[in-house]
Amino acid sequence: MEECCSTKPKKEHTHDHEGHDHDHGHSHDAEGKSAFQMFLPALVSFAILLGGILLDHVIKPDWFDGWIRLCWYLIAYVPVGFPVLKEAFESIKNGDIFSEFFLMGIATVGAFAIGEYPEGVAVMLFYSVGEVFQAMAVTRAKTNIKSLLDQRPDEVTVIKNGKPETVKAEQVNIDDVIQLKSGEKLGLDGELLSETASFNTAALTGESKPNTKTKGAVVLAGMINLNTVSQVKVTTAYKDSKLSRILEMVQNATAQKAPTELFIRKFAKIYTPIVVFMAIGITLLPYFFVGHYEFRDWLYRALVFLVISCPCALVISIPLGYFGGIGAGSRNGILFKGSNFLDVLATVQHVVMDKTGTMTEGVFKVQEVNFNDEFNKHEILKFVNALEGNSSHPVATAIHEYAGMIDHSVQLEAIEEIAGQGLKAVVNGKELLVGNFRLMDASGIRYDLNPDDIIFTVIAVAYDKKFVGYLTIADSIKTDAQLTIDRLKSLGVKTTMLSGDKSSVVNYVADTLKIENAFGELLPEDKVNKVKEIKAKNQTVAFVGDGVNDAPVVALSDVGIAMGGLGSDATIETADVVIQDDRPGKIPMAIAIGKQTKRIVWQNIVLAFAVKAIVLALGAGGLATMWEAVFADVGVALLAILNAVRIQRMKF
Repeated sequence: MEECCSTKPKKEHTHDHEGHDHDHGHSHDAEGKSAFQMFLPALVSFAILLGGILLDHVIKPDWFDGWIRLCWYLIAYVPVGFPVLKEAFESIKNGDIFSEFFLMGIATVGAFAIGEYPEGVAVMLFYSVGEVFQAMAVTRAKTNIKSLLDQRPDEVTVIKNGKPETVKAEQVNIDDVIQLKSGEKLGLDGELLSETASFNTAALTGESKPNTKTKGAVVLAGMINLNTVSQVKVTTAYKDSKLSRILEMVQNATAQKAPTELFIRKFAKIYTPIVVFMAIGITLLPYFFVGHYEFRDWLYRALVFLVISCPCALVISIPLGYFGGIGAGSRNGILFKGSNFLDVLATVQHVVMDKTGTMTEGVFKVQEVNFNDEFNKHEILKFVNALEGNSSHPVATAIHEYAGMIDHSVQLEAIEEIAGQGLKAVVNGKELLVGNFRLMDASGIRYDLNPDDIIFTVIAVAYDKKFVGYLTIADSIKTDAQLTIDRLKSLGVKTTMLSGDKSSVVNYVADTLKIENAFGELLPEDKVNKVKEIKAKNQTVAFVGDGVNDAPVVALSDVGIAMGGLGSDATIETADVVIQDDRPGKIPMAIAIGKQTKRIVWQNIVLAFAVKAIVLALGAGGLATMWEAVFADVGVALLAILNAVRIQRMKF
């Protein structure tokens, strides 16, 4: 546990096996139950308690006395008290004697022992209501995260006996053949059976150019089929897919404790035994110093002291504050794998980011059409679009998206594809060339520009032996990328872009977005070295990436952020924070959630300590009753819970 308190959080996401974690045990009890079912024991107890108080102070029948009165309040106590006493017994069996369950148990049983039946029931009732509110808040946070992440395709098309058949995705077996339509996301890892197929693999490879796979190639869950219908043989079970593993990470999110949370847990383990012995002292020591010692009065004070001193307001509210932050992230498409990463994000000074798939879309789009004025731009573009209709290359797809529907009235003759250069055809008796500048050179087409001066991928066009001009095709910048950089700067966070793409493209994107530093043509180890240089300046660094090549640097950073919509398995598993919809605007939002969570956690700490200190002093002096004790314990816990849940309602 001590290791978790270090500045750099541990990357392993293991289960926490401590006895009774508020953010573990009770939240699981709440799953699958309605709010009415969860509150039912408290409602029953409250109704019987209210009846008892009416009989005691309003109706006052003669028969409501002695054993009848005791049994009445015992019946009121059992629905809320039995589960807590059971937890106390289990805690003692596990070696954790001084748990909050034990404190509440002896305080309420002691209240019954001295005849304060209504107060004993009331203390346990309000404590149980607080536990239910906590369980509901934690469960809601978990449900939000699960519903956000569980975006796996429910059904896939499997080829059985030569015919396509739609089946549940979890029923697909290894070696089954999936038919993947254009635009569909692959739900399971597999091997391509089709001769060729183009996939959007930007998130997996870190390259901006879509990838054309050939028969026998490995294709991974998360790839999107771009063109023709393809067939894939499944090689990995559905339960082992990327999203399945992320869901498992959600279950383990609470295992990574924030340093503040760890400190409070350790504090409670020392503090609770101390207050138990102090309560014993309050009961017995006055015998030696007070003239008219009354055991019952001093025992009552000690019981009040115990209820007040119960650390559950802290033990509940602080994990719940962090769960509120995790829940706020889930509502906005951000998965925090542990509360410690919320703390680290609150102190981030430098965000280092990848380019492709992080700040750019990872798909090709036509950026510019630069044709000479002597040609009819609309007509030439119509010819180019018709000719590219014979290609399944992603570049052709970008041209189709820009130019619109193919005009089938265009008569193409002598169509020829020249490997590594482009396409050739005859239109209206004149030669049309569409490809790179090597095609222009090989065909003797003269042009008066330097292709190296053009930043993006260039498609040159010639018609009737004359150079028409060119189209540039590039990976477009995400719509919220500029807002992301502006907001990071407003938070006082420095920015650096690292990419394996060509430097001209990286510098263009960085200049457009006004990113402070940018480096291109980097290998994965170069990215690692750059981040090491930044960390050497004692800066807290967050790295944002999405490809397999980003996994090493994500692991090195103080907090690793993965673009999870199409992010690679390796990067998502290594990352501490996952942005599910790939929007870079969620980066400053995650930092803002971290800062707000830390603020609310400290508000809860100050509130709990201040109120408890005041009422403890009053209780020891005999000036506070069980009712004030209930407020100091359960009331503060409920206020802290409401404060923590407030995070999920905030707009970031």
